[in-house]
Amino acid sequence: MPNSGAGFADLLVADGVIPLLPAFAKDAALKALARAAGDRLGTPWLMIHERLHIREQLGATGFGGGAAIPHARLPGLSGCVALVARLPQPIDWQATDGEPVDVLVLLLSPESAGADHLKALARISRTLRDPRTMPALRTADTAADMMAALAPVTATV
Repeated sequence: MPNSGAGFADLLVADGVIPLLPAFAKDAALKALARAAGDRLGTPWLMIHERLHIREQLGATGFGGGAAIPHARLPGLSGCVALVARLPQPIDWQATDGEPVDVLVLLLSPESAGADHLKALARISRTLRDPRTMPALRTADTAADMMAALAPVTATV
């Protein structure tokens, strides 16, 4: 069944697909994501990392099926933005299903984005739940292939 949701490719920042994020532990992955986001957004990566760390202390963001959706709210953003990354090997993320994680979707939202933040999380989770998305992300050779896996899927006739 095709993904009837909107996907979330439109939330990705420019150069926001990272086919191989060199990290082998949860905190290293959060730091690497924070650095990547900071570089792309012109935001101090330490602030991003601190917000992500605080959020993880409230409860792990391991979504299940080998994916995690670390997320945080930041000052100065005009809208919700995302990055997606694949890890070289699965790592423990305290996911709801106990499975290790190899695909990360970072969501950053403005501090005031209550409903928009929740809608973006819902779009990301719907896309990751599509039975074709995770295998496509795992087998993608390039950032463009990963981006295509996150785009809206339309039914073929």
